[in-house]
Amino acid sequence: MSDMDLIDDADLPADDDAEGEDTSILLSDPDITMIELQAVAEALQSPRLSSGTTAEAFEAEFAGYLGRKYAVAVPSGTMGLLYTLKAYGIGPGDEVICSPHSFRETVHAVSLSGARPVFADIDYWAGTLVPEKAAAKITEKTKAIVAGNANGHPAPWTAFQELARTNRLALIEDSTEAIGSRYKGALVGTFGDTSVFDFSQPFPLVCGEGGMVVTDDIDVAVGLRRFRSHRLDERSSVVVSMSAPYQGAMSDVTAALGLAQLGRLEEILEQRHTVEHLYQKYVQSFEGIKDPFIGPDVTEVNWFLYVVHLGTRFSKSSRDAIVDDLKVEKVESAAYSAPLHLQRHYFDLGYRKGDFLVTEKVADRAIALPFHTHLSEDEIEFIVATMKDASINVGAGAAIY
Repeated sequence: MSDMDLIDDADLPADDDAEGEDTSILLSDPDITMIELQAVAEALQSPRLSSGTTAEAFEAEFAGYLGRKYAVAVPSGTMGLLYTLKAYGIGPGDEVICSPHSFRETVHAVSLSGARPVFADIDYWAGTLVPEKAAAKITEKTKAIVAGNANGHPAPWTAFQELARTNRLALIEDSTEAIGSRYKGALVGTFGDTSVFDFSQPFPLVCGEGGMVVTDDIDVAVGLRRFRSHRLDERSSVVVSMSAPYQGAMSDVTAALGLAQLGRLEEILEQRHTVEHLYQKYVQSFEGIKDPFIGPDVTEVNWFLYVVHLGTRFSKSSRDAIVDDLKVEKVESAAYSAPLHLQRHYFDLGYRKGDFLVTEKVADRAIALPFHTHLSEDEIEFIVATMKDASINVGAGAAIY
């Protein structure tokens, strides 16, 4: 929740007052109402706080929302992907094709499983993995493709489904950034053999930390639950089960918050669309940046963050300077994103700068701006105006082509 009045009649954010009130424009700010507070209060007063009937109810409601047969609540999207890989029997010696372009580093789960992440480059406009580039990476060791809906924009799922079917690979849909988006009329989370969601900030549905894995395969669902945690009736047993679980379930307190947010999801998404339209209104007057792209087969996009791309005359250092200027004006923003193949862990696996030129080009000129339901039009106007002023110091922008 936010009780901050961030912008007054002047066009600048007010200074911190004597009581130390935070006047920053935050990158994310969860949409929490009395409905969520009441749900959590009731959960805290119940005789059970650990994973139980409320978590099961959340699973059932989420599966129903997507029309999937099974949903398994998990502590995070990363752990959800790890459980999924384990359920498919993927581990040391196997390869998993994935994207190096991700704000949330869910793909780290591939390394945690013992398998090798094999990156393929992305589409310049959508930011999603390119099926043809993924196909070129398939070897006899490949066991799965993890394709994500980058920043809420759906991947080309028809092509990925055909690619996975032809090569007999598991298709895992990373929907951690895209709840509510639609491809050819269908909700994201319905395209992968298994799909993974995350409910931490700055996503629309927030329950602190947590996630959900959905599938129609009963064997995968059983495997997910087996690797996640023991059942209640197993915890008093001294019998060793066939596998050692991670004991990574979702508490009933977290699930209560998630259930309340799920019930309000359409309302939250609609309010975020209003913020998106306000951004578009002011971004259109700034020739140096391009507002987010929407592909031809995409029915609806619910953005994870409002990401703008700087013109081709801008460099990585000028992008960073703009982020710094926004920070000076107490606007929280972020470079979107640090390519995974340039991070130390993947550098140690042999990846180098220049391996994925599209990912690197996009990452050098993309900025994630504040995006949540509490933003006012004055704040959005101020954010874009601040970017315009900052761009004067680093060089004129150009349309991105």
